[in-house]
Amino acid sequence: MHDLVIISLEAWDEVWRRNQHLVHRLLLADRELRVLWVEPSTDPLHAARAGQTVQRGRGLRTGPVLPGEHSARILLLEPTKLLPRRLDPAQDRRWARRIRQIARSIGFDRPLLWVNDPRGAAVLEVTGWPTIYDITDDWLQADRTAAERARLQYHESVLLEGSARIVVCSHALERSKDRPGRTVLIPNAVDPVPYRSPSPRPTDLPNGATAVYAGTVHSDRFDVPLAVTTARELSNRGTLTLVGPNLLSHSDRSRLEDAGAVLLGSKPAKAVPGYLQHADVLVVPHLVNAFTDSLDPIKVYEYAATGRPVISTNVAGFRDAGDDRVTIADGRRFAEAVADAIPARWIFPERSDRPVPSWDDRAREMAEVLSAVARSPYSLQKGS
Repeated sequence: MHDLVIISLEAWDEVWRRNQHLVHRLLLADRELRVLWVEPSTDPLHAARAGQTVQRGRGLRTGPVLPGEHSARILLLEPTKLLPRRLDPAQDRRWARRIRQIARSIGFDRPLLWVNDPRGAAVLEVTGWPTIYDITDDWLQADRTAAERARLQYHESVLLEGSARIVVCSHALERSKDRPGRTVLIPNAVDPVPYRSPSPRPTDLPNGATAVYAGTVHSDRFDVPLAVTTARELSNRGTLTLVGPNLLSHSDRSRLEDAGAVLLGSKPAKAVPGYLQHADVLVVPHLVNAFTDSLDPIKVYEYAATGRPVISTNVAGFRDAGDDRVTIADGRRFAEAVADAIPARWIFPERSDRPVPSWDDRAREMAEVLSAVARSPYSLQKGS
């Protein structure tokens, strides 16, 4: 395995998620590996309608030189979506052909295909490349329009049928997406060293006591009304502080800020441990539904690595943790439990010495999957 095309749900940036950690370690372990990371397309028309900055995709470009590397072996591709699908229904297939063309132009003659964005089904159909379908969220359980749901169902059926391996991150996904002999469970993890190495208190962390949430603030999983109630419950005792990309509507953000919450926005991965270490309590005000039950939240592992106390709703990952540092509470009890946890009953690095799964282990597991796919004839029979 020397060439890998990844259809990602996220751009490659400083906010590292599961697959950035895995790819970094795969590159360090295989000095001949090359990666084409396909980012989500920009959508200038949607941005204009939403009053956001309008910009075309940055196209093909050299990625960063990663820690431990002497040169960049990752190429990034950011396409542009020009029209809505209802006006341009053939765009996914044209996008897939463009990816195939670019892969050939950079010498990726027969790469492996790693699909995290279900849209990558079009690339499998067009190319027939040996494929792994990497499922980190069950988007069929999320709140989507009928048209979006139908498209997701089609893409998923193609990927479940045509992929040589199906990688899932949670037991719930393992049950719902199981294909005998092809489904592999690889949960999430953490790089424990930075989370256990003392960091200075971030300068933008509010003064006084803080209840910190770290992660993407998205209405698919984040319970805005519960967070508003919690921020008000804290009142003068502390500040609910949200650290991570903010994908909420303007009205939801305003509700949170009016209640006293502070939204700090995206932070580089290397900066996140400092926010967790200096929190009085870490919180998980997540919705409890079929979608969140499909998840294996990375924050389960990041929170555990710092040893800080945690208050969570009854969501997958935390309710199963068996960790005496974690308190499960819902509704009004959640807000009260967060307020009762302030001020902190212990300080970092106390209770941060328990074992946690490492991204190093997960990368070795993923390398075994990729090697199996490279040897498998399964996907060679698919596509055109």
